[in-house]
Amino acid sequence: AGALAAPIYFVEERTVGPSMGAENIELGTLSVQIGFALVLLFMLVYYKVFGLVANIALTLNLVLLVAVMSILSATLTLPGIAGIVLTVGMAVDANVLIFERIREELRDGRNPQQAIHQGYANAFSTIADANITTLITAIILFAVGTGAIKGFAVTLSIGILTSMFTAIVGTRAIVNAVWGGKKIDKVSI
Repeated sequence: AGALAAPIYFVEERTVGPSMGAENIELGTLSVQIGFALVLLFMLVYYKVFGLVANIALTLNLVLLVAVMSILSATLTLPGIAGIVLTVGMAVDANVLIFERIREELRDGRNPQQAIHQGYANAFSTIADANITTLITAIILFAVGTGAIKGFAVTLSIGILTSMFTAIVGTRAIVNAVWGGKKIDKVSI
């Protein structure tokens, strides 16, 4: 087209079938499974019993994320899988913040009950700040993005909300069920 039109000769033509997209989704799902398993192993080894609590919360987080996406009839795409991987990382980050605050309180000489209470109280503002700023970014991505970017933003937004719920409410409920109201001299963290 244009003032100097040149003839076009096809040298090679390829057609990509749907099997390539399916293979990418399978590999993406495998990467989530491997990453999730490695995170579970790390948390269990590094934080011991509290790591088990975090693992329960992480599993609940992933189940809630998939359930909400299923309710919304969202299609799982590669960007959506990337959002899930990022969500797992952010959920781990929230648990690490809480557990490290509990360790600090224990080092400062507080008894285990006080350390747990103060650890959650002190970590809340940091967790909320990190997750709210990421949620704002995801909302902006959804507003100005198209196609794959919107899919990533939706998955990330849902993941942030489920992550905050499981990290703050879920782990706290489990910790209170196990150690709450009991006189304990030591916690394994």
